[in-house]
Amino acid sequence: MSVHTSRPHDSGTLHVTGAARYTDDILTPANTLHLAFGLSAIAKGRIDKIDLGAVEGAEGVAAVLTARDLPFENDVSPSIHDEPLLSTGAIHYLGQPIFIVVATSHLAARKAARLGEITYKEETPILTIDEAMAADSRFEDGPRIYAKGDIEAALNDAPHRLSGSMEIGGQEHFYLEGHAALALPQDGGEMVVHASTQHPTEIQHKVADALGTPMNAVRVEVRRMGGGFGGKESQGNALCVACAVAAKLTGWPCKMRYDRDDDMIITGKRHDFRIDYDVGFDETGKLVGVDFIQYAKCGWAQDLSLPVADRAMLHSDNAYLLDHARITSHRLKTNTQSNTAFRGFGGPQGVLGIERVMDHVAHHLGLDPLKVRRVNFYPSAARISGNTKPTTPYGMEVTDSILTEMADALETSSDYHARRAAVTEWNAQNPILKKGIALTPVKFGISFTLTHLNQAGALVHVYQDGSIHLNHGGTEMGQGLFTKVAQVAASVFGVSPDTVQITATDTGKVPNTSATAASSGTDLNGMAVKAACETICDRIAAHLGGEVTFANGKVITPTRELTFVEAVKDAYENRISLSATGFYATPDVAWDRIKGQGRPFFYFAYGMAVTEVVIDTLTGENRILRADILHDCGASLNPDLDIGQIEGGYVQGAGWLTTEELVWDSKGALKTHAPATYKIPCASDRPDIFNVSLWDGENPAQTIYRSKAVGEPPLMLGISALMALSDAIASCGYTYPALDAPATAERVLAAVTKIKT
Repeated sequence: MSVHTSRPHDSGTLHVTGAARYTDDILTPANTLHLAFGLSAIAKGRIDKIDLGAVEGAEGVAAVLTARDLPFENDVSPSIHDEPLLSTGAIHYLGQPIFIVVATSHLAARKAARLGEITYKEETPILTIDEAMAADSRFEDGPRIYAKGDIEAALNDAPHRLSGSMEIGGQEHFYLEGHAALALPQDGGEMVVHASTQHPTEIQHKVADALGTPMNAVRVEVRRMGGGFGGKESQGNALCVACAVAAKLTGWPCKMRYDRDDDMIITGKRHDFRIDYDVGFDETGKLVGVDFIQYAKCGWAQDLSLPVADRAMLHSDNAYLLDHARITSHRLKTNTQSNTAFRGFGGPQGVLGIERVMDHVAHHLGLDPLKVRRVNFYPSAARISGNTKPTTPYGMEVTDSILTEMADALETSSDYHARRAAVTEWNAQNPILKKGIALTPVKFGISFTLTHLNQAGALVHVYQDGSIHLNHGGTEMGQGLFTKVAQVAASVFGVSPDTVQITATDTGKVPNTSATAASSGTDLNGMAVKAACETICDRIAAHLGGEVTFANGKVITPTRELTFVEAVKDAYENRISLSATGFYATPDVAWDRIKGQGRPFFYFAYGMAVTEVVIDTLTGENRILRADILHDCGASLNPDLDIGQIEGGYVQGAGWLTTEELVWDSKGALKTHAPATYKIPCASDRPDIFNVSLWDGENPAQTIYRSKAVGEPPLMLGISALMALSDAIASCGYTYPALDAPATAERVLAAVTKIKT
């Protein structure tokens, strides 16, 4: 079979040679115009006066558009129509688009956009969680609450009880390729849009609304992205709509791309969180009850904040069976960028909350944190007896846990206990450099929590020479989705993946696509492709008669053997259709987000990481020395691609929690808006020793060839780095470090100083 084998990324050679074409590389027609936004200079208030005369008179400017020039919908929101493309007078954050410059070059458009003379009636912005709570500034009437058991009685009766609070910073996506779009006007008012987006159908929908056309008059094409991480799920709407509107009004092709500073100033981030907790537990560290209050800083528009905050609640248990739990979530509106999807989609914040609890409980009891984690794990399938199944706080049964088995394996392979003893000995002998070590698990739910998004389509053509052409609704952003799906098609037909050609995602070929998000790209689109390929195989088999096998480039019947090419040619000459669509809808998922009950996920993916760090107690400087990871990909479709995702996810997660800090000033201006001030991990920041292994086992759920999703879960393995830093700091004194994230050198030094005194 072509699946379960390692193959290189289909565009790997193009990536490393610089030959891969992205949206900004598409050859544009003569006279293409270029766009830039004029941005607000305040975070909250109203426009008093606006003079765009200098903008209109600037060199190369062909047109300047404000909200009143837009022909139809002035909205780019993915949710509740609260996000105007251009301000209609109200200003909600510093960097909000007010007008569009259409010019003969990218540089001319950017230069002209700075010439607008705007005066404002400025108001005091709401910038922080505390300010939003004080003003009752939120996106729902009140907090959302999910609960299980009797939390009040559990906490009151617990032998031990602790409380605490944790600040969790946001994160910039920092995709290598910034946002870009190209709109090409067609005959009869139709529009073709090339976009760097994870959600082509949403772009199609928003552009159609903005142009006053049905969706069938707009075609969106995406060949590849240079990274997305959730930042291109909804945030690309503005560029595509602006280009399409300008193209319709001028009659010329229109293109737009954000420079890095503009990208970071305009677009949303991972949600900042604060998590308060009150936990009861016994002498072994077994949690009796836990009460979480989550505060999510959502920004000025709703975007995807409600499902992000929901998923944070849904992952507040992570790997642990909680008999009595309550999770309260506040979704707060602030005058900052509209925070959006980011790898993990709220799950990492929820997981981090319970991992902080485990760490705090262990410190209070003087136990190895791994012991506390182990005693709280969901029981393995073999240990579940009777009709009563362990359930999450939202009522979903957990019957596929492999947490204990994975912990056993990783403890051995990483030599965890000997290394912890060595860390203790090191810290006793070294007053300046202190080491820390931590093992943390991940249990991550796979599916969209908005149930109707769990669907996918595909279109497969087999040509008379035996070559195969494939389209599906997923988008390629470097993760290897196209390679995996080609392997699926090749496995069904019994041919080499080299026979399969996947072209750009295209709303004109596969309609009503879901975003490539929620780690479901391969799960959904792989199944849809498999269904389409099997339809064609069934037609060929019916034509040949009898039981037919497709394998090793052959089509074998009880009476004869043909090459795949011969069988296809024969079917074509006998007028057998060699084209088919496929469709897949995830079964057995149902979720009521208002009640907080149901089965939002088809299955869980599991993983564990051991991280060892060292800190300098005089400066706060710190390094990750070693990471050992064991991750569950089910029966991996492509082990090398999955290991690459795990390595990248871990480093991105560790970056979020250690070096990546977003800073706004008191006026709401983002000060960390460029690589010079916002510090993502470099290649040199990866652990010197970096061991990654895949768990050997199939997915018990009926997924594509029993594989498991791998996009988002590995990011949370980086939590082990933060817990290891906390462990190192704890060796400097006796009180609990209560380390917030990101644990920058400054924060590490402050925590060391605090517990020393």
